[in-house]
Amino acid sequence: MNDPITLNGVSLTAPTVRRQEEILTPQALDFVKALHRATATRRQELLQQRQARRTQISNGADPTFLPETRRIREDDSWQVAPTAPGLEDRRVEITGPVDRKMTINALNSGAKVWLADMEDSSTPSWANVINGQLNLRDALDRRIDFTSPEGKDYTLQGSSLTDLPTIVVRPRGWHLPEKHMLVDNTPIAGGIVDFGLYFFHNAQRLISQGRGPYFYLPKIENHLEARLWNDIFILAQDLLGIPQGTIRATVLIETITAAFEMEEILYELRDHAAGLNAGRWDYIFSVIKNFRTRGPRFVLPDRNLVTMTAPFMRSYTEQLVRACHRRGAHAIGGMAAFIPNRKDAAANDVAMEKVRADKTREAGDGFDGSWVAHPDLVPVAMEVFDGVLGQNPNQLDRSREDVSPNAKALLDIAATPGVITETGIRSNIEVGIRYIESWLRGNGAAAINNLMEDAATAEISRSQIWQWIHASAVTDEGEIITHQWVEELVDEEFAALQRFDGDRFDDARELFEEVACGEHFPTFLTVPAYARFLHETQELAAV
Repeated sequence: MNDPITLNGVSLTAPTVRRQEEILTPQALDFVKALHRATATRRQELLQQRQARRTQISNGADPTFLPETRRIREDDSWQVAPTAPGLEDRRVEITGPVDRKMTINALNSGAKVWLADMEDSSTPSWANVINGQLNLRDALDRRIDFTSPEGKDYTLQGSSLTDLPTIVVRPRGWHLPEKHMLVDNTPIAGGIVDFGLYFFHNAQRLISQGRGPYFYLPKIENHLEARLWNDIFILAQDLLGIPQGTIRATVLIETITAAFEMEEILYELRDHAAGLNAGRWDYIFSVIKNFRTRGPRFVLPDRNLVTMTAPFMRSYTEQLVRACHRRGAHAIGGMAAFIPNRKDAAANDVAMEKVRADKTREAGDGFDGSWVAHPDLVPVAMEVFDGVLGQNPNQLDRSREDVSPNAKALLDIAATPGVITETGIRSNIEVGIRYIESWLRGNGAAAINNLMEDAATAEISRSQIWQWIHASAVTDEGEIITHQWVEELVDEEFAALQRFDGDRFDDARELFEEVACGEHFPTFLTVPAYARFLHETQELAAV
């Protein structure tokens, strides 16, 4: 580790990344520091409240709709802010990390929105943190290009920002620190760093080009966490003289507790709210995490059998559409994680039909748009939503009054059809280890077995293994899942991996066994991964 460099009261502990001085200006550091100091204590209190809530659920207290916020839910008069420029039509959104190639491909994809992801599909190495900010700013200034090792050139299409997908940035969740930026010897929250640097450098750039500073907010667990973000937005706009209400935020409902507070979350952010998203993969992970010790009633089958047609997932998505449209907010559907395989026509056809069926169901349910993970999926998703929306930009007029808030339905995990198989256990082990290995090398979005895996899907894989072991779950062939058996399967799956020079499989296995097979259950696998294995080096920083 290099000796820290302190600028304007912010200590930087990582080796210097090329061009970082363009992002880490004295004024930008002052701005981020102000956001940190105004919110650090509340953030820690909210993280402690998360843990207390998890303990209550683990001890048998099911989450439910909050009696203390009933007046907000029953008050029909309030609506979120009017739709902001570039967010009127969100029928297809493409997601992906903010590396240089993806930035260009996403903006050239033909989607309506690009979720520029600094969270689950991006490894938060210092190089990635800084380069992501540079790539976004370069894109807004139309000075971004990329040449692949094979010599293929990538450049932006369109003549102006309004010709391209609207950029919506997803900062890191509250649980992740940025250990390379310290104030008063305390790491700044990763989300504050991501949000603050992007907003400081680009808010005015965006406004002047007919767009605005828009964000996706991940991992929120309750309305108090949404209130903290809203207070950050107010402060950030005040500090830079940006009119209040310029920021727009779409909140991912990807935790079981947030599913019971959807309207309250919209209410807290109402002057800045754009919508809610059905973050399906993290949502499944949250269900497993919170109920992992509650017995067979909460044990799910193989990961690939937990589909959006499972009763608890249907309830979650339908209640989300209702909550959004009741308040004038957009409802955005979940990720189609299938990756087209241009070398396997048969597999490609199967994947496309699955994507088509998924998007057809979402459009039919009233969603205003949905996510895809690959540019090749944009046309099929666009075709589906075009068929439902036509010339209309959204379905806000579909109130879904046929849906009622239903706590019991949200928790009907036991009705999920399917079984646990040895193949499913092996798949979880393979995906978990391969994804962690990719993440440790700096690639947080990994194509594995024709699926785009990110931190959320890896979390499902490892948390299922942990739960199955501790619940002594039984496979379809009557095999009790034990720690010893899983370790034997880990040995076999690890031996089958294709190794290569510079791989991080040994570290990945160590971490996987800790988070999937250990006595204690880490809240997020990325926390120990980041703390222990993501060591900054001069070589990494120079990438």
